[in-house]
Amino acid sequence: MEKIVDARGLNCPQPVILTKRAMDENDGSYKITTIVNQKVALENVSKLAVSQGYEYEVEEKGGDFYIHMYKMTTASVESKEKKEIAILIKSRLFGEGEEELGQILMKSFLYTLMEMKGDIKHIIFMNSGVFLACEGSPVLEHLKVMEEEGVNILSCGTCLDYYQMKDKLKVGSVTNMYTAVEILTSAHKSLTL
Repeated sequence: MEKIVDARGLNCPQPVILTKRAMDENDGSYKITTIVNQKVALENVSKLAVSQGYEYEVEEKGGDFYIHMYKMTTASVESKEKKEIAILIKSRLFGEGEEELGQILMKSFLYTLMEMKGDIKHIIFMNSGVFLACEGSPVLEHLKVMEEEGVNILSCGTCLDYYQMKDKLKVGSVTNMYTAVEILTSAHKSLTL
């Protein structure tokens, strides 16, 4: 049996997300083939295959890449222990540089987090990052889905007061610096953006 994921023409991170969904549904009894037409997508899906315990081979046909993935036996896959991850987001933009690109990347980052599911337990917004959890945010729906799935969404009360946004908070709850630092330092892994 084979599951085909046709991701031709889709931008990052869609090919990876669609492939990951197929992997999550696979009990190891069938092959997954993802079709992409961009080298970046080929590289990203190949990396996903390795990280998820799949062997893969690539076949090129008419400018398209067919990534054939086979689940390795459990004996050959190192077991991954689930660990709690906390993420601190301190800006409404992802990285530095052009504002428009920063907004696009932040939206893509939070969408990818939403699709990944799993070990992420806390997302903490500080400084201008609090705008992402407030009215008018382009990522509110992503955050609401994550909250429904058990992710603790927290926004800095001091920051909300500073920007006069406390009454505009639409997802999650208000926190303070002590709680935020406690979460970040007790998590198995923490990531700061």
